[in-house]
Amino acid sequence: MAPFVANLPTSIASSLPTHHRLDFFLPIRYSMLQKAAPYTCICGVVQGNQGGDRKRANNKGVIWKRPQNVDLPAVLPKNKKKPYPISIKKIQRISREDKKLAQMGIEKPLEPPNNGMLLPHLIPVAHEVLEEWKVLIKGLSQLMHVVPVYGCRHCPDVHIGPVGHRIPDCRGSKNVNRKSLHAWIRGSINDVLVPIESYHMFDPFGQRIKHETRFKNDRIPAVVELCIQAGIEIPQYPCRRRTKPIRILGKKIIDRGEYVEEPKPSQSEESMALLTELDTYGALDAEPPTSALEAQVIAQRTVKAYSTVRRGLKQLMKKYTVKACGYCSEVHVGPWGHNAKLCGEFKHQWRDGKHGWQNAVLDEVMPPNYVWHVRDSYSQPLIGRLKRFYGKAPAVVEVCVQAGASIPDAYKSMMRLDIIIPEVEEAQLVA
Repeated sequence: MAPFVANLPTSIASSLPTHHRLDFFLPIRYSMLQKAAPYTCICGVVQGNQGGDRKRANNKGVIWKRPQNVDLPAVLPKNKKKPYPISIKKIQRISREDKKLAQMGIEKPLEPPNNGMLLPHLIPVAHEVLEEWKVLIKGLSQLMHVVPVYGCRHCPDVHIGPVGHRIPDCRGSKNVNRKSLHAWIRGSINDVLVPIESYHMFDPFGQRIKHETRFKNDRIPAVVELCIQAGIEIPQYPCRRRTKPIRILGKKIIDRGEYVEEPKPSQSEESMALLTELDTYGALDAEPPTSALEAQVIAQRTVKAYSTVRRGLKQLMKKYTVKACGYCSEVHVGPWGHNAKLCGEFKHQWRDGKHGWQNAVLDEVMPPNYVWHVRDSYSQPLIGRLKRFYGKAPAVVEVCVQAGASIPDAYKSMMRLDIIIPEVEEAQLVA
């Protein structure tokens, strides 16, 4: 296939060779490849669909639907609080409006589900998310027998491939003695699908969970708890369904409805079997695929389930409140966070161990857990001198791709498939 060179200025384009085959790697930095946003990337001999999907909208130029390369989100420092997903000015404005209504003796106007009622049109979405969540866990548990997964002994980094990479980016203890190289051990499904758990509450609008009473509430995956509060009925985890909305004046609930005693969870065999499908613990007991074709079918179904779960969670989180700590990875599904003093991150002594609750985003409820993308499983291990040519992908997607699934379009730019990885000697010539 003929090489592709981006639309460069005339002075640069005139100096390029006119023949189609380039016998050397030609690195060019150019920061105005797209009209929509100024991405800085390394262009050279690329393969595939000429650097990315695009369409011609008018005579002025080409508008890119997908950029050639996309950088990952920046790693947030641990000595600062996470940024608010909602503007702080908007939060203060809403608080002033609520305070003004309370001073006038006017109740706070609430719409479902903020008043304790369900949204009927989101109940099918919750059912779809829960069913695809089961498919995701089952598929990963089967693919773990086919695709090797490694985790670092000293840090949370994960690598998916036959051999661990040699990129010196370990941030664990005593990394200086190892020259920041990872100490790889065999990983589990929890290294691929990071377990984010939340307290299950029978009444999310009831009394808050205190530090002394935290053991009375079970810890379940936050995805499952969100589906339960959105309308899913699980006998093991009952949830109160209100027929009348709650009433709030300022920050005080003046009417929660009549007292309802929490029913005892079901202990039937069917309910206990359902719990094993909703959690990742014990998932490696699944039977491995019998052939490469079966593994490819499972991988394709699993990556589709992963996209469906994330899309459904995004819809549910637009209506149902999910809180996340601004300092640690704790998540709570409900209108208010709990009062358990379990935060041990930055300046937790000043907060007496309490969490700094704020609205959660999708990546906090279901972390993507980015890993290095391995194009060829039988090639040499990834090295640090060429890491700027490597791409990354969510761990679930990487497992499915190595098992034979097709790469979703949303992650092609992140994986940098259009960049040919040069040799070490050629990489030294890159500006």
